[in-house]
Amino acid sequence: MAQTAVTERPAAREAPPAQLSVPQRLTTWTPALARHAGWLGPIAVALFAGVLRFWNLGHPRAFVFDETYYPKDAWSLLHQGYEGVWSTTANDQILAHPQTIPFDEVPAFVAHPPLGKWVIALGEAAFGLNPFGWRVMVCLLGTLSVLMLARIGRRLFGSTLIGCTAALLMSVDGLQFVMSRTGLLDGVLMFFVLAAFGCLLVDRDRARARLAGPGADGDRTRLGLRPWRLAAGLLLGAACSVKWNGAQILAAFGLLTVLWDQAGRRAVGARTPLRSMLRRDALPAFASLVVLGVGTYLAAWSGWFATSGGYDRQWAAGRPGPVPDALRSWWHYQAEMWRFNTTLTTPHTYQSNPWSWLVQGRPVSMYWQPVVTGQQGCTDHGGCTTQILALGTPLLWWTACFALAYLLYRWFFRRDWRSGAVLCAVAAIYLPWFQFQQRTIFSFYMVVLVPFLCLAVAQMLGAMLGPPGSAPRRRALGGVAAGAIVLAIMGCFLYFLPLYTAQVIPMSQWQDHMWFTSWI
Repeated sequence: MAQTAVTERPAAREAPPAQLSVPQRLTTWTPALARHAGWLGPIAVALFAGVLRFWNLGHPRAFVFDETYYPKDAWSLLHQGYEGVWSTTANDQILAHPQTIPFDEVPAFVAHPPLGKWVIALGEAAFGLNPFGWRVMVCLLGTLSVLMLARIGRRLFGSTLIGCTAALLMSVDGLQFVMSRTGLLDGVLMFFVLAAFGCLLVDRDRARARLAGPGADGDRTRLGLRPWRLAAGLLLGAACSVKWNGAQILAAFGLLTVLWDQAGRRAVGARTPLRSMLRRDALPAFASLVVLGVGTYLAAWSGWFATSGGYDRQWAAGRPGPVPDALRSWWHYQAEMWRFNTTLTTPHTYQSNPWSWLVQGRPVSMYWQPVVTGQQGCTDHGGCTTQILALGTPLLWWTACFALAYLLYRWFFRRDWRSGAVLCAVAAIYLPWFQFQQRTIFSFYMVVLVPFLCLAVAQMLGAMLGPPGSAPRRRALGGVAAGAIVLAIMGCFLYFLPLYTAQVIPMSQWQDHMWFTSWI
């Protein structure tokens, strides 16, 4: 029987996928990038800020300004729960090779609450008692603040571009840069205040969405549990637990959030929005912010309460009273702190008046060392120097003065709530310092103000671009002008970068950077 021959055809091969040209690839990626720009943009700016801040963070290997206090207090908290006394030679011993750490169990009086030092202690627990260890957590929070500001600006203005612009401006502000690389408390305070502001913005949007929902009544609807406002209360309590000037910010933000509630009820047709807010929102707001804030402040003192050796810990012993001894001793300690903080008048070379702060009239020299010719790479015959100057990028701060005036116009004449929100934060942070005309105070306290100045400048730059629908020529000219301002600010930061990072520079070059005699 003949077999039938079967001819097998080779299997057809699949055609290789067509290669996309570069323009086609960009066209394909653009929608994906657009969908995620709200996070990709802020993360990119934060990475830029982080590289700047973490680069050579351990330099200089020295105690910079008040680092002579807080890192050592943080080490004491970490190992014994309260701040102890340190010997006069402790700085040299800590920086020596081999290192010795001569802290004592004798309690020390400290003028600030402990939470900021606990934050610094986290870095020391991971990396030891050295410049990198006591700066790393403040640096991390300073970098995260840039990310938060981009997201906050995006939510506040409804624009990723404006939010990222605000964050970019903060990433190149000299004051925020220096304070992010220094183991002091003010950078930690700034982080908590900014985070609380962001939480209140999210709470505002969530509350308005509930009021606008089906079946809601502007006069009668209760908004129920508001987790973002609870988070804000926790963060504001943390701010107070770093430095007491967080208290006036808590009060201002508390007023701001209930006014937003009143405006939200009015927007959905409430007949009596003020009375409805007072009846349904005011008390929950007080509990969320003030009560939770006080609880957070008390919790920050847990190390002091849990041990018996802290300063004034046994003050109430032998003094009978209806309140537990620990609480009465703690209250006495708070009174001592209040007395110190409100009566400090010891003169200091770099103290300044708040009137000069917005124009950076008297920056603080936090570190200064002359360098002899032939040492540390100094080749100039006139000698060299190395300095850390807590100077806000001048062009940014001077631009911010105009931006604040613009926001005042927008708030007063246009009833722009966004301008009012930024101005509320500026007023709460800045204005209370004017009552201390005799107290020893410094311009670097204004690092807490930097995020809100950057928001103000970004809002003004956004207005320069023009509203949506503007003529192309109008948008182009506005974009060029706004871009030029941003580039000028970045260039100004780069010019002063040697004075922010303790680089060795010739004395002649240092003198060129001293634009005003008040900077010396």
